[in-house]
Order: sequence, then structure tokens, then C-alpha cells
Amino acid sequence: DFELIKVSNATEVGLKAAQMGPDLILLDFLMPEINGFEVCKALRENELTRSIPIMAVTCLNKEKDIEKIFECGADEYLAKPFKVDALLDKVRDLVGRSHAAE
Repeated sequence: DFELIKVSNATEVGLKAAQMGPDLILLDFLMPEINGFEVCKALRENELTRSIPIMAVTCLNKEKDIEKIFECGADEYLAKPFKVDALLDKVRDLVGRSHAAE
């Protein structure tokens, strides 16, 4: 039921998100060059992307890291490894909330 658009680096996340206005961004927080914290903050600061829900999908699982993920603007968190059903449940919930707010 979903169309997936994959990008290969952090810079592309912001560009594609601004161009395409996706219903949701699944964001890994451990990336080379620019980390997910910086990307998430930049997405929240950009008028074109600030309202797009962001789900952190990451192996970061310490309480302080999770707090930091939400502080930088993520709407949801999913720890790796995860079950596909858990991912789909969270995706449906976030997309549903986003559409309800419109």
C-alpha cells in the first residue's frame, strides 16, 4: 500500500523531501558525513519539510540517544532490528495522524 523512495545519502533526504512532499520519512540516525540528528533538525527548520512526520529507524537504543532523537524533531522511534509488522503499524499510525491533522 506504500510507495518507497530510497535515497543514498543525507543530503538527498532534504532535497527529495522538499521536492516530493512525502507522507513520512524513515530516517536512519547513523549515517556517514551528516548524521540523522542534523538531518532531522534541518528538516524541521525547512518550511517545505517541517510538517512531514519523521520516524527514526536506528540501532541507537540508549535512553539518552532516544531522548535526543525526539528533541531534534522525530515523531516516532523504532529500534533495529525490528519486525516488519511493528514497522508497518508505526508507519500506518504516523501517516494516519498526519492525514487527520490536515
